[in-house]
Amino acid sequence: MNSRKSSNTSLANWRTSPHSEWAFQNLRQLIPTAEIRAGRSSSPLSVAKSSIADSLELASVKGKSLGEFLTESFTDSLVILQRGRKVYQWNASHCDASLPHIVFSVSKSITAMLVGILVGDGTLNVTKPILHYLPGVKGSAYEDASLQQLLDMTVALAFDESYLDAGGEFARYRDATGWNPVDQTSPGPNLEEFLYGLKKSNSAHGDMFQYKSPNSDLLGLLIERATTVPYADLLSSQIWAPMGAETDGYVTVDRAGLARGAGGVCVTIDDLARFGQLILNKGAVNNRQIIPEHWIEDTMARGDRNAWQKGEFYNLLPQGRYRNKWYQVGDQDRLVMALGIHGQWLYINPVAEIVIAKMSSQPEPVDDVLDLLIMKVLQELRDCLR
Repeated sequence: MNSRKSSNTSLANWRTSPHSEWAFQNLRQLIPTAEIRAGRSSSPLSVAKSSIADSLELASVKGKSLGEFLTESFTDSLVILQRGRKVYQWNASHCDASLPHIVFSVSKSITAMLVGILVGDGTLNVTKPILHYLPGVKGSAYEDASLQQLLDMTVALAFDESYLDAGGEFARYRDATGWNPVDQTSPGPNLEEFLYGLKKSNSAHGDMFQYKSPNSDLLGLLIERATTVPYADLLSSQIWAPMGAETDGYVTVDRAGLARGAGGVCVTIDDLARFGQLILNKGAVNNRQIIPEHWIEDTMARGDRNAWQKGEFYNLLPQGRYRNKWYQVGDQDRLVMALGIHGQWLYINPVAEIVIAKMSSQPEPVDDVLDLLIMKVLQELRDCLR
């Protein structure tokens, strides 16, 4: 297993292949982080006999074996749970499944579950303007947007989500998060300052789904200010420890210590699958309600269909919707997903009672052709377990 840092892996190249295979599991060696502590009472996931083998031939990829497909799709680790028990696991030769792996934008979906808890206890109200919780957004794109619009990515934000941008606004955003090397004599704004400087587009809030990562970093900031508790501590006390996570995770922070609620969470594959099972169980673990059931139901069943149809991901999920940082597929199984760049997946099928967690180091941040193929494979794996 590749546990040793390559001599030329650095903050400048950690998201590029082949450096990403090591960096995605060892990010705390490159970027400042805050610990997401697991609980004291946890145990390994129970294991059931599986009908799936690495040699399984997949019709969706023209008879290639599952193991071949996982290798060719740059998978680092994959876990399948059925009815809460592990029925399959696959790890690449370079992957140590005991190490936390960055989940990129799956972080957004995790952050939104913290919001659900805070809505449930009355700390937050999704109908209120963001300005109510963050006075610093006055004069920015967020000044007249609501918390629900922030959750649903319908804020009219003039920002280009261009992952390969090397010198424009997205690169400055990454500089602010601490994910890029910066000139320490003139470092530019930190993450909070950057977010407060973003401007509104010409469209109206609530009109269209627009995938903009800064929205979710602002959500993480909002959570911290509303509770006066650091993001990592809140995630630990409210979700990670109560759900029985086995391993401490962590989240990247900027130079001011602000956590990246949009993309910086790093956890093990088993604990990501556990989190998926928590959602499948409608927010409960061992008869204890951790996340309000009404929030899980809202996330799985609501969302603005018209806003989704006008948005940029409509062709990928024509029957879909987006609600509280989660993707609804719109099928009869009520399938929901959390997705992250470079191939991070959390697939939850409530009808089939299946959770699939996939961590990857795809060379390209976004690969629509591969994503559609992965979706077909995950659906085929679901069918194998029925």
